[in-house]
Amino acid sequence: METYHAWASDLAGQFQRASSAVEGRNGYLSQLNHCARGTPTQRLKVMTVIHNFDLKRADGTTAAERLFGTSFPDLFDWMVDRMAPLPVPRKPRTPKKFNPLKLLTVPA
Repeated sequence: METYHAWASDLAGQFQRASSAVEGRNGYLSQLNHCARGTPTQRLKVMTVIHNFDLKRADGTTAAERLFGTSFPDLFDWMVDRMAPLPVPRKPRTPKKFNPLKLLTVPA
């Protein structure tokens, strides 16, 4: 029974779904292009990196691991290690004290 299950899952893995135009990464990207402006190139590059190096299959491998045959470091840890320190937040403005004698809306 297990040989039939392995054979069927192998064939199912090779089968191209008929709804691939709206499913998966390419389907998602084609749906994004229906809007008026399309997808910015920088966002498309980021989405490609996330798709290749971060999304994992049920067996725990990424597309890049399957293509190159080697494992890669975690994408989030890799980015945090190379990220510059965050800038210090701006100082809040001190609110001006209200002067009731200086009414700009009342003509003098």
